[in-house]
Amino acid sequence: MESYSLFELNQCIRQQLKDAMPGQYWVIAEINELHVNSAGHCFMELIEKAPQSEQIIAKARANIWAYQFRMLSPYFETITGRRLEAGLKVMLQLNVDFHELYGMSLQVNDINPAFTAGDLAMQRQAVIRQLRDEGIFDMNRELELPLVPQHIAVISSETAAGYGDFTDQLYHHPGGYAFSHTLFQATMQGNEAESSIIEALEQVFEREDDFDVVVIIRGGGSQSDLNCFNSYRLASYIAQFPLPVITGIGHDRDETIADMVACIVLKTPTAVAEYLINTAASLHKRLQELNRQLSDTVALAIFQPSDRLQRLTQRLQTIMHTFLRIQDKELHTYRLRLAHTVQTLLVQKKTELKQLFTSSQTLSNRRLQEQKNMIPKLQKQLVQLADKTLSENKKHIGWLESKLHLLDPVNLLLRGYSITLVNGKTVHSAKALEKGQHIETILHDGKLESVVTKSLSE
Repeated sequence: MESYSLFELNQCIRQQLKDAMPGQYWVIAEINELHVNSAGHCFMELIEKAPQSEQIIAKARANIWAYQFRMLSPYFETITGRRLEAGLKVMLQLNVDFHELYGMSLQVNDINPAFTAGDLAMQRQAVIRQLRDEGIFDMNRELELPLVPQHIAVISSETAAGYGDFTDQLYHHPGGYAFSHTLFQATMQGNEAESSIIEALEQVFEREDDFDVVVIIRGGGSQSDLNCFNSYRLASYIAQFPLPVITGIGHDRDETIADMVACIVLKTPTAVAEYLINTAASLHKRLQELNRQLSDTVALAIFQPSDRLQRLTQRLQTIMHTFLRIQDKELHTYRLRLAHTVQTLLVQKKTELKQLFTSSQTLSNRRLQEQKNMIPKLQKQLVQLADKTLSENKKHIGWLESKLHLLDPVNLLLRGYSITLVNGKTVHSAKALEKGQHIETILHDGKLESVVTKSLSE
């Protein structure tokens, strides 16, 4: 049997792959891992998942050499607005390579950013559709803003230029309106941004009563830095947050999903500060206008012509006199009617009371006579009942006397029975007697004394 060294076998595999797959292929896959080394070479792990279960069904290593990566990476980011990174679905042009030492890998020669852009757009629409289906898309936008939001929870990076622009604008404006803010530190870009912003929102929620609004701001940056603001999880938090959310995340071209669900959307942190200042200024202006209107109204009410007031006073007096006369007349009529009604009612009630008294007296006499008639009958029944009870008791006493006579010990002795005593106590069983004991036997005509010569226990 012919044998090969490992190197020879790998050479054979390399040649077979080269012969079987000599060209380049467009391959669709998801980037599972990606890192760029110090030399600028990009190394990726590509995977494919089953559509239903999300289980990985294929995996392969892929490389983009530095000279190609320097061209493909900015081109991809310009078209898609995203950096090449893990989690993206991509279409790559590649050829299959096998190295005797490093094994099989895929050498990437080109990339189709339009495919990834379309996939990202589909993901974006899926997130928006999910938020709408759950009925939460418009929840934060439907919240009512305070007339003047003055106590502000700010979610931003403390070192971000946008945060500095926001605070500088908010506290150094000609109107001099008073604001206060609390910074909730968060990472505003990169893989940690989504979790960091959500954590900051949870901290604000714990102090909900301290704030009027929540402001999410960041400075400028590339379009790919806005990826976290298109995630379902962050958008869901913002949409359902109990305080109005204002976004100013520093972009001009595209509107993120976070912007879509927020109560107020502004382009930059400075614009957010200007919005808050303008809200206070608008209310201030409105209050000044109302103050002027109130002053004019009060002045008109104070300095109106005195003769008009006098005419109104005289007219009021005339009306009151007329009204009082009418009321006095009606009151006199009501008084006469009331007196007549009371008199009639008294006569009627007196007659009814007299009739009731007569009826009651007649009924009482009748009941009394009926009770008197019942007395002889009841007396006769009582005598009969007493005689019957006495006769029955006599019979019972006679029966008891007969029974007592039969149970008398004297009579029992006359009938031939005897009573045996030991030491003055009645003997009920022969087993209780012992040899040598003196016993006394009582008969109807005398007593006998005996000595026990034999007991049952012997």
